[in-house]
Amino acid sequence: MVVYAGQGDARRSMALLWRSGEPGEARPGPKPGLSVDAIVDAAIEVADGEGMAALSMRKVGERLGRTGMALYTYVPSKGELVDLMYDRALAELPASYDLDAGWRAALTAWAEQTLAFYLRHPWMLQVSQARPVLGPNEFALLESLVSILRGTGLGPRRVRGMVALLFDFVRGAAATVAESRQAATATGVSDEEWWQARASLLEEVAPGFAGRFPQVRWVESDDSEPVGDEPYLEHRVSETFSIGLTVLLDGIETAAKAASRQPL
Repeated sequence: MVVYAGQGDARRSMALLWRSGEPGEARPGPKPGLSVDAIVDAAIEVADGEGMAALSMRKVGERLGRTGMALYTYVPSKGELVDLMYDRALAELPASYDLDAGWRAALTAWAEQTLAFYLRHPWMLQVSQARPVLGPNEFALLESLVSILRGTGLGPRRVRGMVALLFDFVRGAAATVAESRQAATATGVSDEEWWQARASLLEEVAPGFAGRFPQVRWVESDDSEPVGDEPYLEHRVSETFSIGLTVLLDGIETAAKAASRQPL
């Protein structure tokens, strides 16, 4: 399920995101019993607990003890609500990182915290990056990452490319873990059971498998075991995330050193 941001009215969505003339704010009479923030918080709770597919104005209203129709005074439609949820959730992430230990340590912290954030809110991964929300917290997240990458000394074009690469890398790792967690519930079969049932059949249905695919056999030959109760696939993703991040950081560092040697 892919959800595209910006499905609501552009002017109303942007006004709500930036809190410019919030609905109900200046109305005469008794103080409203609801607020945009309360509605968005309730919607995030629904999405965290039941997934994006379960999100509806009716369900959010029920969580607040109201009808779905009562929410429309504050949030015009589900389209605007998704934008608001996405941007509000991003406020959990740090607005800045300590650069005293250098950009590499800060970027490692950014990647690890952003991965953990997506795993707390897996529904965020269903909101397409093709059309950004353009809210204040989305810009704050971008600002914090660019501030770290400015420490490399690289120019805007290269930093833009690295921003896109880092987001794709972190979101990709988070999506694999999130889908693995959902698979057991959706299918009734754990990752371990699924792999054991099929891997054990390879030699039977594909005799000489190892000889036909020697490089695949080799790359799987040095496999570490999960620690404690950590699921197998999550262990593999954690391991590959750490290795992949190190390779990315090494690449950025190499690019930065090469750029610093170029004549002005």
